Amino acid sequence: MRLSLQAEAGDRLSCEKRVPEKFKRKKDVLNVVEKVTKKGSARRLKKPYLHGPSHGKVSQKTKAAAQISMDEFDWTDTIKECPVYRPSKEEFEDPLVYVQKIAPEASKYGICKIVSPLGSSAPAGVVLMKEQKRFKFTTKLQPLRLAEWNNNDMITFFMRGRNYTIRDFEIMANKATARRYCISGCLPPAYVEKEFWKEMTVAKRGTVEYGINIDGSAFSSTFSDPLGSSKWNFKILPRLQRSTLRLLVNEIPGVTDPMLYIGMLFSMFAWHVEDHYLYRQFLYIFLTPFPLSINYHHCGAAKTWYGVPGHEALQFENFIRHRVYNEEILSENGVNGAFNILQERTTMVSPKILLQYGVPVYKAVQMPGEFVITFPRAYHSGFSHGFNCGEAVNFAIGEWFPFGAAASERYALLGKVPIIPYEELLCAEAMLLSKSLASRPYCTSDLIDVRCVMTSFSCLLRSYHRARWCLEKLRTSLKMCSKPRGSFTCILCKRICYVAYLECKCFAGPICLFHDFETFNCLCGSSCSLFVTEDISTMEAVAQMFEAEEGMRYEVEQKMKSLPYLWIQTLFPRIQGKYRPYCEIMSSSIQNVDTGIKMSMIRRSTAQGKQMRNMKKKRINGA
Repeated sequence: MRLSLQAEAGDRLSCEKRVPEKFKRKKDVLNVVEKVTKKGSARRLKKPYLHGPSHGKVSQKTKAAAQISMDEFDWTDTIKECPVYRPSKEEFEDPLVYVQKIAPEASKYGICKIVSPLGSSAPAGVVLMKEQKRFKFTTKLQPLRLAEWNNNDMITFFMRGRNYTIRDFEIMANKATARRYCISGCLPPAYVEKEFWKEMTVAKRGTVEYGINIDGSAFSSTFSDPLGSSKWNFKILPRLQRSTLRLLVNEIPGVTDPMLYIGMLFSMFAWHVEDHYLYRQFLYIFLTPFPLSINYHHCGAAKTWYGVPGHEALQFENFIRHRVYNEEILSENGVNGAFNILQERTTMVSPKILLQYGVPVYKAVQMPGEFVITFPRAYHSGFSHGFNCGEAVNFAIGEWFPFGAAASERYALLGKVPIIPYEELLCAEAMLLSKSLASRPYCTSDLIDVRCVMTSFSCLLRSYHRARWCLEKLRTSLKMCSKPRGSFTCILCKRICYVAYLECKCFAGPICLFHDFETFNCLCGSSCSLFVTEDISTMEAVAQMFEAEEGMRYEVEQKMKSLPYLWIQTLFPRIQGKYRPYCEIMSSSIQNVDTGIKMSMIRRSTAQGKQMRNMKKKRINGA
C-alpha cells in the first residue's frame, strides 16, 4: 500500500460544501449561485500577479487546514539533531583537514553543521550588487503539495520566466511571509517546521518561488573581510584540493563552481544525493547555501535540513520505490528506477513516514554564519523559513573515490552520461601518489585518504585485467591496439572509459569492457579491436605495489566481492581456466593503428606460450 501525507488528513479535511437551511429552496439556491458566478467573473477580470504560498487567497483547503490542531505535527520535535561543531580559529584554518577530521563521526548522520568562528564584514547583498553588477536571477515555481506519484500526478518544478534583482525578490518574499504571519522575520523554527508540513499535507494550489543553481558567489574578495579572505571562501576552497582533484574545478565547469540559492518562505529542495556522490558543504551567512557538499548561510531566515546517512541510502531508495512511487512511473527495475526519479529533485516525503518505516532521519536548523555538510550518498532535503541567500559548492577528497566508483556504475546501469571522468581522475591521482610515495612516506593524517585511492585504483585495475583476460579467452584473434590519450564514452551504457575500450564494425562507437560479450549481439566475428592505454603495464605495476602495503591486498579482495565490482564475477560464466589477478595475458603485441609501431606491452600467457617458454629454458639448461 502506497503512502501519502495527504491521506493523513483524510476524513478530517473534507471539503464538501454544505447548503445552509435558508437556501434549501431551489429558487434561493439558483439566485445565490448566480450572484457568486457574477462576482467570480468580475474577480477574474481583475486578477493580479500573485506571489507566495497562499497567493493572497484562502482556498477551501486552506480553511480546512486551519482547523487542524498543530499538535498533530508534534512528530517534528522527535527528529534527532545532527552533530554541531564549533571549531576554534586554529582548527578552522584548513577546511579540508578539519572536514576530514570530523568525517568519521559526522558521516554516520549524513549531514552535520559547523558554526563558523569567523564573520563577514561585507553583507552578501552588497557583494552581489557591487562585485556582480546587474546581478539578476530567474526563479523556479514550486507547488506546495505532496504528489501521488503515478502517471496522473507527478510534481515538476518548472521555470517561472521572471527575473529578479536580489532586492526585488526580498521585497516579494517578505510580503508573502507577512501576509501569512503579519511579520516577515523572527519566526520560531519549530513553529515554521510544523506549518510547512501542514501546508504540504493539505494545500492544493499554493506555490512558492526559488532561485536555484545561480552562477556566482556572495563571498567578499576583499582582504579586510575575515571570512572572505579565509580558505573557507567558496571561490578558493575547491582549489585547495590535491593534485588531480583540481581537474573538477579547472576542467568541469559547474561541478565545483559556487552556486547561489535564494529562497522565500517554504522554498524547498527535495530528497536527492549529490551528483557522483560528491560531498557538499553549505555556508550560510544569511543569504543561503554552498556545497563535500558544503553550504554556507549568508543571510536571511533559517533553513531546515533533513539527512539520511549514506549507509542507509539503499534502504531509503527501497522505501521510496515500494511506498511512494507507483511501478508504472519507474523507467528501470529495482532501486535504480527510483534513483532515476529522485535525481530529478522533485520528491518530497515526510520524515515522519520515513521514521515509521525504520529509515533514520536527522535534522539541522541552519542559521546565518553556519555551514552544513552533506556526506557522500547521504540523501537530504529541506526548506526555507523565509527570505534567505546561501551558497554551495561540491568538492572531493581521497575518501570520495570508493563512492565515485559506485556512482559511475549506477550511472552506467541507467545509461546516464557522467559529469565526472572518474577513471581518468583516479588513474592520474594514483600515478601521482606512486611518485610521491617513492620520495617520501605519507603522514598519518593522510592515511585514510591515501588508502582510499590505493584501494579504488587496485580494484579498477583488477576489473580491467579480468575483463581483458575473459575477452582473450573468448576471442583469441582479438587485435590489440594502443589507445589514444583521453577518455571515451561507451555507446551502449555511456560509461566514460579511460583504461581500455573495444571497437567493432557492428557498432558506431567505443564499447566498454564491462558487458557480457558471450551473449553480445556481434555479427562481425573476430574483427574487434581492443584499445588499451599505452601505460597499462606501468599502471598494473603501481597497483601491485599498492597491494604490497600491509593489509591492502585483503582490503582489495574484500572490496572486489561487493558493489560496484560484483558484476565482474558474473561475466563470462562458461570460460574455462582459473583466473589469477595480474596474470600474463596472451596477445600479439599492441600495435598503434596509425603508425604501425609495435609495443610489447602485453605478454603471452596461454598454455601454448608457457610450453614454448619451458622448452626454451630446457634448451638453455641443457646447453
